[in-house]
Amino acid sequence: MDISGDVKRFDGAVTLLPYGLREKLRELNREERAEAEEFRLRRGKAVSVVFPGGERSLGGQEVSQGDLDFLLEVASAASVHTVRSKLSSGYITARGGYRVGFAGSAALEGGRVSAVSNISSAAVRIAREKRGIAEGVFFPEDFRSALIISPPGGGKTTLLRDAVRLLSSGKGGLRVSLCDERGEIAAMCGGAPQLDVGDRTDVLDGWPKAEAITAALRALSPEVIALDEITSPEDCDAVLAASHCGVGLLATAHGLSLEDLGKRPVYKRLLENGVFRELVTITTVGGRRLYGKSRL
Repeated sequence: MDISGDVKRFDGAVTLLPYGLREKLRELNREERAEAEEFRLRRGKAVSVVFPGGERSLGGQEVSQGDLDFLLEVASAASVHTVRSKLSSGYITARGGYRVGFAGSAALEGGRVSAVSNISSAAVRIAREKRGIAEGVFFPEDFRSALIISPPGGGKTTLLRDAVRLLSSGKGGLRVSLCDERGEIAAMCGGAPQLDVGDRTDVLDGWPKAEAITAALRALSPEVIALDEITSPEDCDAVLAASHCGVGLLATAHGLSLEDLGKRPVYKRLLENGVFRELVTITTVGGRRLYGKSRL
């Protein structure tokens, strides 16, 4: 199996880090670099790497405040002030579609987080293509609106990306509008996706989900609308509107089971309205991801 693409994505993520940490991560062999899903930087601790089977410390030098400040500077393209609103949500998306999450001290305005300072830890997510994992799970000729669920870090976005590629490619491919609010599904750069999202996919990059769905319905005539993680009542309203227009929906959610989702108001409303016809679950067994599918 060719792992060169996965290694290349790892090496791209490493360039976000200062030299010392960068070189430590480059000590991993090719197979480990291909499997790595996240880097974890915690002030006063050694850098660690998250693999499908769990998190492993690499030892060596401790992460400093300067290391975390360097990461923030590079990830924001030296324009921290321009990404401040996203940083208040806990993450920013760096060039190439790498999502960088930050923990630190919150400043509040009107009861909501307006800024984050004194960064104490960071997680660099390595967005990757896993071509073919959606085959046998999704079928363009018989697609029914589907919801993908797993615990955080379970591979939802990776499966979503490959499902979009599969649904929108080849003979009989569907028109897909991809609402990529966080910029990590298609990894757009200069108007072109850096990751394969198919032949008939229109990417709405950086748009808030609700606005992206509305714009897609008005102007792009999608057969399927795909989006990552429905979180707000506004997202829910837009998804319901799309379902009433006869458009297929493909979305993800953090969760362990259907019962778990039913306890959350946003998903309970979507499930009660029959928006999704299929549930796809991701479980990890022995470091390997397994995909299950059931009708709703």
